[in-house]
Amino acid sequence: MAPQSKSAPPHFKTMIQADVPQGRNGKHKLIITTILRDLDLLQAGSALKVPLAELAESKEKVRSALNRATRKRGIKVATASDEKFLYVWNEAAADEEG
Repeated sequence: MAPQSKSAPPHFKTMIQADVPQGRNGKHKLIITTILRDLDLLQAGSALKVPLAELAESKEKVRSALNRATRKRGIKVATASDEKFLYVWNEAAADEEG
């Protein structure tokens, strides 16, 4: 590839590197952060009961985002759902009970 001449304008706009956003704040961040915080406080043998009506996205998308977040943290959770709620619990806590 031939070097560009200094008189050619850049193809993309530029900005100061310090102003570049760091980290990824996906659209599921609030609900996933809330679920993870509540899971940390959850007693063994209990499950969170998340109303589906409060989810901005489908339960499948929230489950997928929760799966990515829990794998990243190295924790195991299980989920179930019915027509009104998404249930989430710590899998390790359930294993210790039985």
